[in-house]
Amino acid sequence: MWFLGMDVGTGGTRAVVVDGAGKLIAGASSEHEPFKTAHPGWAEQEPEDWWRAAKEAIRLALAAAPQPQEPIAAIGLTGQMHGAVMLDENGAVLRPALIWCDTRTQPECDWLTEKIGYERLIELTCNPALPNFTVTKLLWVRTHQPEIFAKIRHIMCPKDYVRYRLTGEFAIDVQEASGTLLLDVTHRRWSKEVAEAAGIDEAWLPKVYESPEVCARISETAAGLTGLKAGTPVVAGAGDQGAGAVGMGILQPGSVSATIGTSGVVFAATAAPTKDPKGRLHTFCHAVPGLWHVMGVTQSAGLSLRWLKGTFFAGSNYDELTEEARKVAAGSDGLLWAPYLLGERTPHLDPQVRAAFAGISTTHTSAHFVRAVLEGVAYSLKDTFTLFAELGIPVTAIRLGGGGARGPLWRRIQAGIYGHAVEVLTAEEGGAFGCALMAGVGAGHWQNLDVACAQAIEVAQRIEPDARDGGAYQAGYAEWRKLYPALKSLR
Repeated sequence: MWFLGMDVGTGGTRAVVVDGAGKLIAGASSEHEPFKTAHPGWAEQEPEDWWRAAKEAIRLALAAAPQPQEPIAAIGLTGQMHGAVMLDENGAVLRPALIWCDTRTQPECDWLTEKIGYERLIELTCNPALPNFTVTKLLWVRTHQPEIFAKIRHIMCPKDYVRYRLTGEFAIDVQEASGTLLLDVTHRRWSKEVAEAAGIDEAWLPKVYESPEVCARISETAAGLTGLKAGTPVVAGAGDQGAGAVGMGILQPGSVSATIGTSGVVFAATAAPTKDPKGRLHTFCHAVPGLWHVMGVTQSAGLSLRWLKGTFFAGSNYDELTEEARKVAAGSDGLLWAPYLLGERTPHLDPQVRAAFAGISTTHTSAHFVRAVLEGVAYSLKDTFTLFAELGIPVTAIRLGGGGARGPLWRRIQAGIYGHAVEVLTAEEGGAFGCALMAGVGAGHWQNLDVACAQAIEVAQRIEPDARDGGAYQAGYAEWRKLYPALKSLR
């Protein structure tokens, strides 16, 4: 019995095949057309291109699977969150989708916050209005393209549009729906009050399911286009962060992941929805039924290192840079990096603040600058752990993911700055893998996600904080925390 997971990302779609023991046996990807940026801060993609890539990725993954092949027993989907896909009464796309990194909607955020009230909005959805969220994008279309808004009959997120093309069904999971700002996150259902205030007809919204729940089946048409069998069950899945957390085994309260990709995300499972009155953390339904999660985001995490390398060290590779940085003492001899290249989300919710090095002296070498960037990103993620402590969110185990988990120096820096042992997995397969496990639960192969992850996920290494670094990082973090107020005052 095999299961297929698919990730409809920003740059491309990836499909993976997982066997009954939870092991990855095949995978394939298909790139998307680059998203369009007609104006600064705009980001749009064509949903039809996701469907093209999905068909190709599925066919290639099935072709790459070893012989003899077993039937795909169920499918799970994940993908980029927050995108706004709008369909008419016939299911046709009305306009390109506004995707997660489209930030044109601050006026709509301000309008919605004023209409509902900041505290009431957090009470209803557990989150403040941010440009990333789906509903603010719909409000922009209502204001600027009313002729298109008038034709809307269905609203969905990117991976749910691909599900529609695979099955003909309109469905969404609670974790993804949490990122629309239209979900009553506490009660795991659409919020009538927010929908009414925003002028969104509830009939446009897809039915909400728990992530491992079967919500649709592959249609005859999609079967002919993909090589899947008609009638194959499709589970609801989750947004990329929820699915990625499942793929890392971040399921129960106390378990936390710190993932450094282009952005950085600290993700913690919780037993109940946590409502930060200041809206500094995202609080969503978890992909695990009956649980929630909180999430803090650093906008420019891995991007900081990529920017530094591309700007000043174009002839070097990352291993060379980090090997030299390894020789610099913890704390970078007072050199600090504020990683605000794209503004910052957690905890500042400030899209205007910009990055800076501080404390530069004649004793600092190029290696100091590299290490300062590695430490500055970890300090920024530490801000989320500081909020966890403030809000009483438990942290018993931290698993590292993304590029920040691959280099031994960055692993050690994170352990030291977080003040907690960190774990690295034998293989981090990402959100598509997590969704394949959800599909296995939906098909009844595993009793629940805890059982699936216990079989499928293996810890390769545990890194304890180095006691010699502790004092330097405590002092460094205290100094680093002074950077944001200083940078904000420069505007």
